[in-house]
Amino acid sequence: MKVKNICCIGAGYVGGPTMAIIAQKSPEINVTVVDINEKRIAAWNDPDVEKIPIYEPGLAEVVAEARGRNLFFSTDVDAAIDAADMIFISVNTPTKTYGMGKGMAADLKYIELCARQIARVAKNDKIIVEKSTLPVRTAEALKRILDNTGNGVNFQILSNPEFLAEGTAVTDLHKPDRVLIGGDLDTEAGREAIQALVDVYGHWVSDDNILTTNVWSSELSKLTANAFLAQRVSSINAMSELCEVTEADVQEVAKAIGMDSRIGPKFLKASVGFGGSCFQKDILNLVYIAKSFGLNEVADYWEQVILMNDHQKRRFAAKIVKTLFNTVSGKKIALLGWAFKKDTNDTRESAAIYVADYLLNEQAEIVVYDPKVTKEQILADLDYLGTRSEEENRKLITVVNSAQEACKAAHAVAVMTEWDAFKTLDWEAIYEGMLKPAFLFDGRRLLDKEALTALGFEFYAIGS
Repeated sequence: MKVKNICCIGAGYVGGPTMAIIAQKSPEINVTVVDINEKRIAAWNDPDVEKIPIYEPGLAEVVAEARGRNLFFSTDVDAAIDAADMIFISVNTPTKTYGMGKGMAADLKYIELCARQIARVAKNDKIIVEKSTLPVRTAEALKRILDNTGNGVNFQILSNPEFLAEGTAVTDLHKPDRVLIGGDLDTEAGREAIQALVDVYGHWVSDDNILTTNVWSSELSKLTANAFLAQRVSSINAMSELCEVTEADVQEVAKAIGMDSRIGPKFLKASVGFGGSCFQKDILNLVYIAKSFGLNEVADYWEQVILMNDHQKRRFAAKIVKTLFNTVSGKKIALLGWAFKKDTNDTRESAAIYVADYLLNEQAEIVVYDPKVTKEQILADLDYLGTRSEEENRKLITVVNSAQEACKAAHAVAVMTEWDAFKTLDWEAIYEGMLKPAFLFDGRRLLDKEALTALGFEFYAIGS
């Protein structure tokens, strides 16, 4: 079948950019992104494309090209479902905060709500594409809901996980390492559905980069990919602590092992810890799945990746307290960066949140600057932890509009996000404006230690 109309349910970090690229590269296909969040849809439709709700380099230009031509953003979910030949489900699948599987299992309530809405509205055959990161065998649950509550409509379920890195999502979509499509390879209808999605991506992705599998392999591949990437980060972070006590340098160790072609250099940069919406959530999901099948040793192995990441954040915060003469009570500490990585405004699971929380518990006065994250988001992130009241958070934390303002009269500065602009700050002026001794903690191995030490900073970098 030839796809003419695509609907994507969910206008977030995956749905918005993915659909924008599909629309850009497939002008003959109408692409409608729907969401019940009216404020988010209004932002996607803002006449000033620089105000769309997601910051990704190059995304605004893509939206400007396709929006109004064949890319549309709407809150009318039913109409978009009804018109679509192919429906992408790209809604949130957070870790459960209640009941069975609390703290580990993926919460699939939004996925189920989507399935029931599709079943209620659909009048003709549809291809349903899982774009959200899901536990293995979710497609089975989707198919049972759709087949049992539908209107005699035939549904084909495909798994098409995203492998985007925030900050480079547009490049990743334009030139993907691979596009993975899982479906029912044993039936003609299943193979036709797979081919329909292959043809959509075929507008700009070569056949060699499109991989087709059964649906279960596709679902599990996404969790596995994120687990392996997170494992590398935790592995090098574990070595960073050993480097600090043995006077080795983790950067030199990473370079040495990264030149081994069997290991490679990527994801070997020591830091204050990984964040983002996927790594922790997906590993916890993997742990839960393993435990549910009685694979306790497998679960323990992957859970250690999370434990190491949590430890890295805590020890970075503890290092600040210890270095500042074992107390930060009443001391001003500037955090440069709040996003979980550069070139995104996404703060989910950002290390900065947990370091700030730790320091606030030690009664520090925290001042934050991030070039792309709003004050409202920073406060919402702290409120979500529930460590203290909203009033206390607003009393203890200040958000400012420049790095210089954040650092003025500070006892210490901590670099939490590797924004390129932090490399070229006027560090001499920052040093002059700080209380002495002036402490600088580089949680991202971003800065020149020798140059900053020469200015007079008491300098600490992870892994050295």
